[in-house]
Amino acid sequence: MSLEVGNLAPNFESIDQDGNPIKLSDFKGKKVILYFYPKDNTPGCTAQACDLRDNYEALQKAGYVVLGISSDSAKSHQKFIEKQSLPFSLIADEDKSVHEAYGTWVEKAMYGRKYMGTARTTFVIDEEGKIEEIIDKVKTKEHTKQILK
Repeated sequence: MSLEVGNLAPNFESIDQDGNPIKLSDFKGKKVILYFYPKDNTPGCTAQACDLRDNYEALQKAGYVVLGISSDSAKSHQKFIEKQSLPFSLIADEDKSVHEAYGTWVEKAMYGRKYMGTARTTFVIDEEGKIEEIIDKVKTKEHTKQILK
């Protein structure tokens, strides 16, 4: 089942970079930017995270909570946050259960080789937990503009 605008965003429970439990339902009443990205400390993912970091104040003013999520470990997320001075939480989804729930763990191909990986996708979720927007053509260096339009 693929998610669509208007669907209730699947609740999930995982851990953040500090090993603390984190659930989508913890943010009920707030607007959430849940962005799935392939890997910590890679060029595209760093550009995307830094664009969100550099525009974090504008996102907060617009009422958003920002949560990044990848299949990297909490320890990897911690290093990424420290290295890039990220002001938001990153969720460790090592078992890919959240990716599966959101349909972002997909077959990809590079140089003719097929493999499973993360589809870079952002879900904008409203205060009621409904999906307001799905951005699947993410411009890593201009991602905030795509969200705030």
